[in-house]
Amino acid sequence: MDALSLQPFGPNIWLADGPEVKVIGFRYPTRMVVIRLTNGGLLIWSPVALSEDLRRELQALGEVHHLVAPNSLHHLFLDEWQEAYPLARLYGTPGLRVRRKDLDLHAELGDVPPPEWAADLDQVLMRGNRITTEVVFFHKHSGTVLFTDLLQQFPVGWFHGWRAVIARLDLMMAAEPSVPRKFRVAFVDRCAARAALQRVLEWPAKKVVMAHGIPVERDGQAFIARAFRWLMG
Repeated sequence: MDALSLQPFGPNIWLADGPEVKVIGFRYPTRMVVIRLTNGGLLIWSPVALSEDLRRELQALGEVHHLVAPNSLHHLFLDEWQEAYPLARLYGTPGLRVRRKDLDLHAELGDVPPPEWAADLDQVLMRGNRITTEVVFFHKHSGTVLFTDLLQQFPVGWFHGWRAVIARLDLMMAAEPSVPRKFRVAFVDRCAARAALQRVLEWPAKKVVMAHGIPVERDGQAFIARAFRWLMG
């Protein structure tokens, strides 16, 4: 099956891995999530490069209604998605308007899900980080929490040379997905971050998906508590 083909991950939720991208000399895999909402429309979380195969698969699922940039760093492919789906509404976190003035942003995401997807998703902004403000989502029907960059895990051998050294020091190659050290240091308002995390921990999470790492498919709530123990301690 194609790397960009949609992979079922639960009721009305699919994953699709896209091509690698380079950021400051580091290779990153890309991943997006497709959620079919109660009204039948599709929500695309963190869109990857749009291929014809992927477009055909989406057409078979439904109509693309919403494009979501879950933090201000995940914006590389938004313009091609807006061109392909001009009627879809783009939602982004604080900071995206400044970074991408060329995009037609419908609204900024907050702690309350818009009515269009409130029946299917809950969300909370992880505030207080100097790198980016990330919105964390919870897909109610599959029990899946969606993180973008706050949790990462790269396999041994993914990076080489000095990049591998930096990745290890940054906790990007831990035994299980973890919060990179640069993001930990960048949380300058830990009270705000703890308040947001407390909401995340209240969700009955079964699974966890992240943009850069192997999905966690069981005991999601306990995994999130371990990954953020450094923040709550």
